[in-house]
Amino acid sequence: MTIGVSIVQDVLENYKCAVNEKDAEKFLSTYAADVHIYDCWGNWDCKGISSWREKVIEWFNGLSEDGNLLKVDFNDLTIEESTNVAFVHCAVSYTAYSEKSGEKLRQMTNRFTFGLKKVNESWLITHEHSSLPIDMQTGKGMFNLK
Repeated sequence: MTIGVSIVQDVLENYKCAVNEKDAEKFLSTYAADVHIYDCWGNWDCKGISSWREKVIEWFNGLSEDGNLLKVDFNDLTIEESTNVAFVHCAVSYTAYSEKSGEKLRQMTNRFTFGLKKVNESWLITHEHSSLPIDMQTGKGMFNLK
């Protein structure tokens, strides 16, 4: 399912809403079929919407099993846009809340870069890169610098 998104900012709004709703199809609707993802979690990359769908469903199912809601915020947002290509970089904060109590459980912030292209008058994410700075003493990702 691809939805028509004519404004780059609306791609990000769709991302936020879909994560909060744990709606995988809505989330994936603004990704290109040949998307290439560099993510922080376990794999070097993820190529293609089918592979990305598996990861997203696993992510959302884990949130549901744990009884968590996830709120997404985009900070330090920069959007560079031309007629058919757009580039976005920002800090993305994920805050988990208990579905039952509403209590804040944890929060982390990643650095993100999105590459988008316009296809049939709709913006689609073709590349996404998520990263964390690394603590040089421990070799571990630093999750809460922002």
